[in-house]
Amino acid sequence: MHKNGRTKYNKQGIRGDIVTTTPPYFDSTNLARLLADMNERGGFPIAVLTDRQGLPIAFAAGPDHDPETQSAVVAMIQKTASQVRHQLGMAQTDEISLFDKEGRRLVCRPFSANGYDLLLAVLVKDRNQTYRRLTNQAVSTIQRQWKL
Repeated sequence: MHKNGRTKYNKQGIRGDIVTTTPPYFDSTNLARLLADMNERGGFPIAVLTDRQGLPIAFAAGPDHDPETQSAVVAMIQKTASQVRHQLGMAQTDEISLFDKEGRRLVCRPFSANGYDLLLAVLVKDRNQTYRRLTNQAVSTIQRQWKL
């Protein structure tokens, strides 16, 4: 924190160990930068932020990962989870994870920001790899800064 009581940001909008964008707005470039930083820190090959229909808002991906395909998969997962949740009378979903035989995990984190339903999807390379702290930080940052 700066001596005047305001948060001090560097040129990339990074504050301490938490990634955040420089106020007052949060556009797709800043979102992509946030996701790229999260991917780098977590070793994630791809992260996509989508709306409730699965349309990509921002993404950060390595050259061998297609964000459009991941967004489509995420939309199907979200729709299926919503149907299951309603049929079983469950509360709002906190996280949806899919594992493959190689131990990779697709993590989908639904959340709301400024009245909009969003979903953060991250591909985690290893079953034992941590991801929750970084995705929590990204979700919190998006919620704090989201303005349309």
